[in-house]
Amino acid sequence: MNRRIIQLVAIGFSSSALISCGSLSTQEDANSGMPPVEDRSDIDGIDSGNFTGSSLGDPSSLLSNRVVYFDFDQSDINPEYREIIEAHARYLTDNANVRVTLAGHCDERGTREYNLALGERRANTISRLMNMLGASDNQLETISYGEEQPAVLGHNESAWRENRRVEITYPK
Repeated sequence: MNRRIIQLVAIGFSSSALISCGSLSTQEDANSGMPPVEDRSDIDGIDSGNFTGSSLGDPSSLLSNRVVYFDFDQSDINPEYREIIEAHARYLTDNANVRVTLAGHCDERGTREYNLALGERRANTISRLMNMLGASDNQLETISYGEEQPAVLGHNESAWRENRRVEITYPK
């Protein structure tokens, strides 16, 4: 009797497994085995139109913003600068022959060596993000000036804020 019940239960499970498998599509997706690709054609409101060389000189373009500022002793990108960096990355992606220099700077607080390293971390952070967004390594050059080239002379928070930056420079 027990044997008969076990056989019926096994047949029931087998039948339900066959029925549920029968509803699966037998067509293979062309991309099977590949992870889905995120559509980056519209990154946070930046249209996918090609930037041209004149976009670099257009004051209404995001590309006219060439300085990214940082908080004290930080190399993390503030969210307010993300869209600007994305625009520059897209420009580089659309113009494979263009190179850019990312120059890291710091305020005067800290040792010379520390500030050179911090400026380098800041430039590298932007370089990595641009690279993730499509710019190639050979388009991106990073350099650190540390505290050696202040944008504003002064010994107060206002001056220091202007000196904690990465400058995005295109060749002339």
